[in-house]
Amino acid sequence: MTTLPIISKADGTSEVFDSMRLVSSLRRAGAGAHAAESIAEAITGGLVSGMSSKEIYSRAFALLRKEARPVAARYALRRALLELGPSGHPFEDFVSHLYRAEGWQVETRKIIKGKCVSHEVDFYASHPGENTHIAAELKYHNDPGYKTDLKVALYVKSRFDDIFSCNPAVRACPIDRGLLVTNTKFTSEAIVYAACVGVELLGWGYPAENNLFERMARAKVYPLTALTGLSRTEKRLLIEHGVVAADEILADRRRLDVLRLSATRVGELLAEADGLLALP
Repeated sequence: MTTLPIISKADGTSEVFDSMRLVSSLRRAGAGAHAAESIAEAITGGLVSGMSSKEIYSRAFALLRKEARPVAARYALRRALLELGPSGHPFEDFVSHLYRAEGWQVETRKIIKGKCVSHEVDFYASHPGENTHIAAELKYHNDPGYKTDLKVALYVKSRFDDIFSCNPAVRACPIDRGLLVTNTKFTSEAIVYAACVGVELLGWGYPAENNLFERMARAKVYPLTALTGLSRTEKRLLIEHGVVAADEILADRRRLDVLRLSATRVGELLAEADGLLALP
């Protein structure tokens, strides 16, 4: 009987490699059934126990990129979010851009007066259609294995409690909901605690429905860093000039002028961005 290889994950744990999970992730990115199965078969044939999930991802990405760059870009979304760093501000700007695409009015890094002290929230959002106001704390990590834990949830809850307790007659704005957002995952303790005390969580794969990936896919808002035609240096320069999402260069191609690219490369990047946003 063939022994299935054991792979090491980014969070330090190990698990048996499951080729069907790889096929599923490739299909979710937009790969066709034949392409997904062929890539999974090619990778499975070269696996050995102890190989990292990062190496498996890199091999799958390289093969997928040869098939279709827009699909490879969406397959790379989780790692693309990690590239928005090193500070958390580009991630805050990206999440704000996502919420605006969903119809929210957003202010970033807003000072809100609580009952005891004033707080700077990473973003404050209101939705006229729902008459809802959100204060959100964003936790960005550039390590895929790092999880937002209970200590962070406790800290965020104490801040929200002070904001919720402030005097409605003098506070700057109403707050109906408190949200904790991360680009990676939450620990099980953080999830249990947040559910108990009423802090909403939004992460890469949490909650099971309407998580960060699903919302990006539905709104067609993807990090600029997902585009495979950009070098790391070019991504960094665009982020420094306030460009954090792929749809921004489609809306205004002049956002690419800072890179001084040839007309051919500009066309290739716009085609990849357009193909990414067109994926179902």
